[in-house]
Amino acid sequence: MLEYLLILAALYFVWSLICLECNYRRATSMGIPLVRLPVDSLNIPYTVIEPHLFKFLDLLPPFLLPEFVRYMRRGWFFIDKADSHLRYGPIFACVTPRGIHIQVCDSEAIHDIFTRRLDFVRPTESYKLLEVYGPCISTASLSEWPRHRKVLAAPFNESVMKFVWNESLKQTRQMIVSWTTPENATDGIFSVAKDTRTLSLNVLAAAGFRRSFNFRSSRAGKADTDSTSSYRNVLSTVLDNIIILMLIPHRYLSLPIFPKSLQRIGKAATEYKTHIEQMFEEEMTAFKQGTQGAGGLMTSFVRALNTHEASLEGPKQSWGLSMDDIYGNIFVINFAGHDTTANTLAFSLFLLATEPKVQEWVTEELRAVALDEADWKYGRISAPQRRLQVGDRSILIPANTNTSPSILAVHTHPQHWSNQLEWRPLRWITVNNNHEESLITPPRDTYFPWSDGPQNCPGVKFSQVEFAAVLALLMRNHQLTIVRQSGETEQQARRRVLAVVNDCDMQILLRMRDADRG
Repeated sequence: MLEYLLILAALYFVWSLICLECNYRRATSMGIPLVRLPVDSLNIPYTVIEPHLFKFLDLLPPFLLPEFVRYMRRGWFFIDKADSHLRYGPIFACVTPRGIHIQVCDSEAIHDIFTRRLDFVRPTESYKLLEVYGPCISTASLSEWPRHRKVLAAPFNESVMKFVWNESLKQTRQMIVSWTTPENATDGIFSVAKDTRTLSLNVLAAAGFRRSFNFRSSRAGKADTDSTSSYRNVLSTVLDNIIILMLIPHRYLSLPIFPKSLQRIGKAATEYKTHIEQMFEEEMTAFKQGTQGAGGLMTSFVRALNTHEASLEGPKQSWGLSMDDIYGNIFVINFAGHDTTANTLAFSLFLLATEPKVQEWVTEELRAVALDEADWKYGRISAPQRRLQVGDRSILIPANTNTSPSILAVHTHPQHWSNQLEWRPLRWITVNNNHEESLITPPRDTYFPWSDGPQNCPGVKFSQVEFAAVLALLMRNHQLTIVRQSGETEQQARRRVLAVVNDCDMQILLRMRDADRG
């Protein structure tokens, strides 16, 4: 048996080398710098062993490791920043046995990629793992994407943003009460990262699915067990174990062949879908009775299903969303709308804690805007030939090649930014001769944290409103300070927190590896 396994492993190794060489020869036609990688980041077995592999590789001196190793780490771009583009130029490619992955750090070329969506098609196969509960906007083909986008864009309107603002303020007030208890004042906040995740989850549940929860601090310990809270608990379990659910369907995880820890995840994933089905049935009943319903995302999905079923009866192409589409999109909204904002809040609060003067400036600005918090109201078939102009070069991109804007590289490239690695909020403010302040608009496609072009993030404003509400209320009358360790100076404490902020890993999203160390 072992002999057969060794033979299969050898054949797979030889086949990978052949594929790597074939892709490398195709890539040489572009005349750009190339980096050979022995394995692709989308290789599922490698995805499983990668964190453990780098625990060992990180113990070795960097000069002993080949150059390509840096690109094999999940989330390599955070450590790299713009270093690779400063070495190779505005465009280079990583070549793997699976394909060719081009990285672009040229603002005009990036603008070209974003606007020519029919030529530079988003590689949806890379996102197939997100189909935990069904097809979604992230995995939709070019022809199917408008159908998903139309449904998802409808609920992200101004009336929902008002709700997001109010719910964010409510959650932040409760979080402030928790953070200002004598226990936290003495020992420090138990876990900023976990608390921002709870806050973000509560805002999303309330605004999207009309499930309202009170904020519960990470110090509070055991979760609630009532029926409404169990929705939050199972969703939290699902999101915390998303990689496992992407690799193993949840219907199998509940089988007795798996350890109890995995069975618990499978049970939570099944219960989560049951909650979604119940919410959908409630909304569908209200729709059939002609009543308003709870509103939010679920209302839009009910209307989308009705549109889909009606379109199936006619000769035209189906429109709206099927039930599988709805389950898939509800999950991806929870996934994409939760940790993204929560992680951004955690990073921001850590950085603010290291800069008391920035906090004073923010507080001064907030108090100048509104003296009374009661005034805080919202509102005020074959791929065509693809040519990409990068600087003074016109590059012909081979078919079946993934072309990606190097987002973090553009955001940290000295061509666009001075002191590019320094966290300096004042870089966004300019002062004229009359000492009037105004926000700086960066040059086109040099800063795009929510992507850009027609297929940018549909929840961008949702995220901005939640983030602004939380920070505004939190920073108006409070300041974050670093709890020093024994014998630690202020500068040492600041360096320790900045080390935590810069020690990141990539699970599905970029996050601090161990935020609780701060």
